[in-house]
Amino acid sequence: MKNKVVSKKPKKIISHRSREMRTGYAFIMIWVVGFVLFALFPLIQTFNYSLNTVQVTTQGVVLNFVNWSNYQRALFTDPTFIQLLISYFIETIVSVPIILIFSMIIALLLNLKFRFKGFFRTIFFLPVVITSGPVIAELTSQGATKVAGLTDSAAMASFVATLPNYLQAPVQYLMSSFILILWFSGVQILIYLSSLQKIDRSIYEAASIDGASAWESFWKITLPAMHTTTLINAFYTIVTLSHFSESKLITYVYAQTYSVLGGIGFASAMSFIYLIALMLILGIMGFLLSYRGKKQY
Repeated sequence: MKNKVVSKKPKKIISHRSREMRTGYAFIMIWVVGFVLFALFPLIQTFNYSLNTVQVTTQGVVLNFVNWSNYQRALFTDPTFIQLLISYFIETIVSVPIILIFSMIIALLLNLKFRFKGFFRTIFFLPVVITSGPVIAELTSQGATKVAGLTDSAAMASFVATLPNYLQAPVQYLMSSFILILWFSGVQILIYLSSLQKIDRSIYEAASIDGASAWESFWKITLPAMHTTTLINAFYTIVTLSHFSESKLITYVYAQTYSVLGGIGFASAMSFIYLIALMLILGIMGFLLSYRGKKQY
């Protein structure tokens, strides 16, 4: 008998990009599962509270539906909340570019070849480990987060007074919190550094042979290559600053939970307004960086 030739099905070849996408989705799914299990229900419950007045009794939580009254009260009859919300916008818009620029500069320096590189990386990442809410509060109360001798000087006060009204608050915030802003740069430095190490060195060599200077190589090679990294760092920075425990806005919203004039429903409404403001800033920053990236390419 002749041996029958058994035809084998060709194996499906998975491209490198497909494997990378599957790995990425696997990492993302960990966050998605965690969000659904531990955050989605509290988020829905908080939104439900924001549409009601909430009373905690011995029999349980009693809800009285008031529609959008809590939101209207927060936006139109609570000047403190509106002022804190405006300050949050200003402080975030001022802080994010400074953190990104500082992080990129330090990452570029740490990417150079020199001795004790690991030691200096540890120094710049150390504030991320040791700076908790109480530590920051203590340092702020002692004036350690502002530029010593500059913030309280007469020259600086005169300079701020000559600025337009819409610039005075950002400049004052920058001078009083400059050191604090830089303390939020540790993770961003590591992300930038990992991105720099993935750039093929042969590209710089080819550019050097063509006569490009180091400055031109930075603008034409390094900066475009780190566009996605800058977008990630911007989102991370905005979220980190927004949920900082010592934020005045978060402290005020939390205080309304136990206030006689406020309550859980009112605090929940302010929390959702705060969330919308955060999403708005993320959208604006994403649009600006994406638009800038398209122009570069």
